[in-house]
Amino acid sequence: MDLRVNTHVHIPPNFSAFTTPADVITAAQEQGIAALGLSNFYDHQVYTMMRDLAQDTGITLLYGVEFITVIEELEAQGVRINDPANPGRMYLTGKGIDPFRTPSARASRIASFVRQGNDQRAEMMVARLAAHFADHGCDTGLDAQTIIDETAQRSGVPSAWVSLQERHIAAAFQVKLFQFAVNQRSQILQRVYGAPSMVRIEDPGSVQSELRARLLKAGTPGFVPEVPLSFEDGYAYILDMGGIPCYPILADGVSPLCPFESSPKDLADQLLQRGIYAGELIPVRNHSAVVDQYIRDLHDASLIVLGGTEHNTGDLIPLDPYCLDAELSDYARTSFVEAACIVAAHAENIRSGYPGYVTSTGELAGGVQALMKSGERLLR
Repeated sequence: MDLRVNTHVHIPPNFSAFTTPADVITAAQEQGIAALGLSNFYDHQVYTMMRDLAQDTGITLLYGVEFITVIEELEAQGVRINDPANPGRMYLTGKGIDPFRTPSARASRIASFVRQGNDQRAEMMVARLAAHFADHGCDTGLDAQTIIDETAQRSGVPSAWVSLQERHIAAAFQVKLFQFAVNQRSQILQRVYGAPSMVRIEDPGSVQSELRARLLKAGTPGFVPEVPLSFEDGYAYILDMGGIPCYPILADGVSPLCPFESSPKDLADQLLQRGIYAGELIPVRNHSAVVDQYIRDLHDASLIVLGGTEHNTGDLIPLDPYCLDAELSDYARTSFVEAACIVAAHAENIRSGYPGYVTSTGELAGGVQALMKSGERLLR
C-alpha cells in the first residue's frame, strides 16, 4: 500500500515540536500523511479541535492516549521495561480510542486520577525549581500557572487543556535563562548545577534537555515522584474508551537494551501474557535492521506493529517515520500501513457497534484481513 501513516504524534498543548494544533494538520497535509495518530498524555480536550481542523483534509485521525504505568512485581524485581531510568515503569498507549464517547465511571475515575496527580506533581516541581534558582541568585518569578497560561497562549487553546510535563517546565526555565547574556547564563547554570554546564548554552534545545536531566530527574533539586498509575488501570481505561492496548518498543533507543524487551520473541510472549496484541516503534531512535527484526518476531506471534515519530521535542522532523540510519524498509512501511488500517477500521467498527480488533475485555477478536481491507478504504 502506497500510503504514508504516523500513529504516534504529540499535539499541543502537550509538549510538541509543533506550536499549535493547526500546525500539525498543515504539516500532515503538506507531507501527504493519510493517517495521523494522536497520542497525548493527561488531557484530550484538544482532540475536538483536531477533529474540526482535519475535516475535508483527507487525513484520517486515529485518536490515542499514552500513560506511564507501573507493574509492581517487575518494579520489585528491578526489571527495566521501556523506561530505562525507572524499573517497573511501562509506557502504555491506547490506539483507536473514542474520545467523544461518554466515559464509564471507571474511565472517569482513572482520567481524573492521572490528570490531578500530574498537575499536582508539576506544581510542586515548578515551585522547587524556582526556589532552587532563587537560592542561587536567579529569581525567575515562575510558577505553574504562569507556565500553563503561557503554554495555552502559545498553543492557541484554553488554559484548562494544559497539563504540564517536565519538558514544559524545562523550556520555561530555559526561556528565563536566555534573558541573560551568554556569560551570565554560564555562571547561573554553574551555580544551580553545582558544576559547569556540559552543553552549548547558545542552543535552547540542548539547555532544555540538560535542565530536565540535571534538575528534574530523580535525585535532583526539582524532582517530585510521579503518581503511579497501575498497569491494570491504564489497560482498563483504554478498553473502556473503545481502544486497543499497545506497547511502545524502545529497543536500541537505549544501550544496553531494557531486559524486558531485549529479545523480540520474549517480548512478544510477555505482551501476549498481558493481553496486548499491538506493538509500536518510534523508528527515528532505532536502526533499520532492529526495526525489521522486532516487526518480524512480533508478526510471528500475531501482533500488529505500528510506527510513529512522537514529535515530543523541539525538533521539527518529518512526519513520515524513518530510521536512525536509513529510510524504512518496504517491509516496515507495509507493516505500519497495515496496522494503521486495522486501527482505523477498529475505531469505525466499535463506534458502529461491530467487532473490532480486540473486544471490550481485551481478547483478540480476529477478522484481521477484513479489518485491513476496511481500514484501507477509510484511509484512501
